[in-house]
Amino acid sequence: MKHILRRKDGTYTLREEGGAASPKPPKFSLDDRYASYTRIAKEQERRAKGLL
Repeated sequence: MKHILRRKDGTYTLREEGGAASPKPPKFSLDDRYASYTRIAKEQERRAKGLL
């Protein structure tokens, strides 16, 4: 079974060509080694946008 892929230009395809990648986010894991960095980056992004 083929899965839908997203190209860099924002279009979707079933062909695995031209840098197409899965549009799905990675699975959640409690053992995520980079979770603290992700939270810090999101907080900085929200502060820059004036949301915090």
